[in-house]
Amino acid sequence: MTATFAQFASEQTARNTIHLNIVKYCLMLCDALTQDAPDGYGYELNSEGRKYHKIHMCRNGVRDSIHAFIDKQTGEVYKPANTKAPAKHVRFNLCLIKDREWLFENADWAGGYLYMK
Repeated sequence: MTATFAQFASEQTARNTIHLNIVKYCLMLCDALTQDAPDGYGYELNSEGRKYHKIHMCRNGVRDSIHAFIDKQTGEVYKPANTKAPAKHVRFNLCLIKDREWLFENADWAGGYLYMK
């Protein structure tokens, strides 16, 4: 069955809201990590990639390493495998309230919370 324009428009609004919320939660994670970081360290969001947002650790304002990958469509958080790709398994989902609350309370600047148990 073909969707009407009204259905398409309402679904597009919902998709845009999800994408905006994911970006907002990424920025909140950057703030939580920065609060825990030692002096001279900070975190910034990089949305240049096609599939993932990258959270970069910055030392004295210069990008130093990738702290985490976040899927732009789903909000799934991954530990980095290298500078270009995330590790295989999802660690958290920013769209799930329980995961998000735990993540903001337990995120540490070194990334220990991203390791699987």
